[in-house]
Amino acid sequence: MNASSSNVIHFGFTDSSLGVVAVARSTKGVCAILLADDRRELLREMGQQFPDAELIEDAAGLASTLAGVARFVESPALGIDLPLDVGGTAFQQRVWRALRKIPRGTTASYADIARKIDAPKSVRAVAQACGANRLALVIPCHRVVRSDGALSGYRWGVTRKRALLEREAAR
Repeated sequence: MNASSSNVIHFGFTDSSLGVVAVARSTKGVCAILLADDRRELLREMGQQFPDAELIEDAAGLASTLAGVARFVESPALGIDLPLDVGGTAFQQRVWRALRKIPRGTTASYADIARKIDAPKSVRAVAQACGANRLALVIPCHRVVRSDGALSGYRWGVTRKRALLEREAAR
């Protein structure tokens, strides 16, 4: 079956101190930045995230994006500006916009985010939106903590979450 061009996703891998990073791009922009311990795990996750897409490995075509993401992983203070294809529901997009407003080096609670998007009773839904985020670091769900300040679940592991927060705090 031949997928339409809007259903084609190019991807590549790069190594980082946080493990392997996969970057995927649709015709609209970067649609995934995923973290894992190995490429097999990332390939499986991309297949789950984009079940109807034709996935094409294209490290050469994504070379500058991969290099930029790798630099950003190691030095978040450098920032990164990428065209994004965030997807998600309207509610998830509201959560993700609020997450992008959390200043680097700081955190907010799930309840804080729920209040910021005028849905104060939606704390659990905010946590679910964080878990559905497929743009690690760029949509900084690692900056969201429990109300008591403790680190809680992170799609890519609490160890990675702690490392990211430490890097951002070190600026």
